[in-house]
Amino acid sequence: MHDDELLTVAEVMARLRLGRSTVYDLIRSGQLASVTIGRCRRIPALALRDFIAGQMERAA
Repeated sequence: MHDDELLTVAEVMARLRLGRSTVYDLIRSGQLASVTIGRCRRIPALALRDFIAGQMERAA
């Protein structure tokens, strides 16, 4: 995964093993950054990496 890569919601769902509504809830709450291009929602790989790192810090 490259830091400049943009992931689809489905790709993030698969990587986190979460459902679609949970991923959109994370986006809406600001916990997971995303961009909208036209009508498509994309999550920067760096934002996913930051989200996971934040979850790991909270768990420690």
